[in-house]
Amino acid sequence: MQPVPCAGCQTLQRRLHDLQAENERLRRQLDEATRARKRQAAPFARGQPADQPKKPGRKPGKDYGTKAHRQPPTPDQIDEVHEAPLPDRCPDCGGPLDQTHIAQQFQVEIPRKPIQRQFNVHVGRCRQCRRRAQGRHPLQTSDALGAAAAQLGPDAQAAVVELNKQAGLSHGKVVRCLEGLFGIKLSRGGSVHTVLRAASRCGPVYEGIRRAVGQADWVVPDETGWRVGGRPAWLHTLVGPESTAYVIDPTRSGSVAEAILGLDYGGTMIHDGWSPYDQFKDAQHQQCVQHLLRRADEMAVAATRGAVCFPRRVAELLRMGLDLRDRHGVGEISRHGLAVARGRLESQLTDLIFPPKANAANERLAQHLWAHRGDLFTFLRQPGLDATNWRAELAIRFGVILRKVWGGNRTWAGARAQAVLMSVWRTCWQQGRSALDFLSQLLRGPPAALALPP
Repeated sequence: MQPVPCAGCQTLQRRLHDLQAENERLRRQLDEATRARKRQAAPFARGQPADQPKKPGRKPGKDYGTKAHRQPPTPDQIDEVHEAPLPDRCPDCGGPLDQTHIAQQFQVEIPRKPIQRQFNVHVGRCRQCRRRAQGRHPLQTSDALGAAAAQLGPDAQAAVVELNKQAGLSHGKVVRCLEGLFGIKLSRGGSVHTVLRAASRCGPVYEGIRRAVGQADWVVPDETGWRVGGRPAWLHTLVGPESTAYVIDPTRSGSVAEAILGLDYGGTMIHDGWSPYDQFKDAQHQQCVQHLLRRADEMAVAATRGAVCFPRRVAELLRMGLDLRDRHGVGEISRHGLAVARGRLESQLTDLIFPPKANAANERLAQHLWAHRGDLFTFLRQPGLDATNWRAELAIRFGVILRKVWGGNRTWAGARAQAVLMSVWRTCWQQGRSALDFLSQLLRGPPAALALPP
């Protein structure tokens, strides 16, 4: 006769089975993380592809979109006219051909021959103070003469910055690109010097961008890892409505945001919940809902038995807040109705997170939500405000791509230039301006001759 296990033994066996399953799951995650850590040069991935992905390309019918084609140039834009005469004989049967009409075809091409300019600089001396003076043409970028008299033009210098800081080409590839496409010879040192000089000229503009971000009604900060001279550093970004400021700093501390915004900043900060942002006591805060949703969903997947209920309910309430925002945006809910619904939602979330949780992971999430319970639905109190920090994520993405390509900067001077030029390029993009044209014009005048408007 087999002995009947007691109730306590059965409980222990079930507990042992759950712990073994959790241990196996954590072991698999550790193995995946270890393998991924060794593939830092691998391309970005979004996990396993879908079993039945959507067919690529445009969809037929009304979802096809606008049918577009390259527009022909206007008559005043045409620089060259070439004739394409009929052949002497028909290419099929060899018979004579009669011309019926002349059709037009248009082509846009890049110039392959560089423009070589010579400036005859008039040099003189004052009759009274005997100080030296010289003339300057609007296309000049420098007053240097003698050994430094041969220079790159403003458009070429702006192209070097574009290729290096925006397209992500190394200085060696920039050199090969200029020589291969346009026949302009440049050394790698010359490319580096061009970038550093452009950043120096943009210094006053960069300070203006920092002031504009610090005075904005709302700002979205974020940070990611960087390298300077092979050592760890951090790339910080602060995005405002019309300006974006980048800073490369040795630390991840909140001193960067403090230097740009000031601790008395009274606008709204939309961020991922990083603790140093809590020091801005006068600001309104919006915790990134997407970060919280991702955390809750991951916890729900990893949780066992009853522990899964709390993260699922948190995610449900957050999604209800996003649904309220969308319904208000299309006019289904009035401003008063939105305020009433928001109050009920905040009350439900408070009742959910207040009781202590037996599960450690649930308790950590509950403590975070309790500490920031007034920062979760700010976007419902300020309609039109973003609920996520997507603007900062988007602004920092191409910096991450550059880090993947060439690993950061070799010197802190290069890191300073990186932050300045990235800020100028991103701000021009926000304002719908051409960064190439902006830098080209700036290089032709004194350093403070042109500034981006706040």
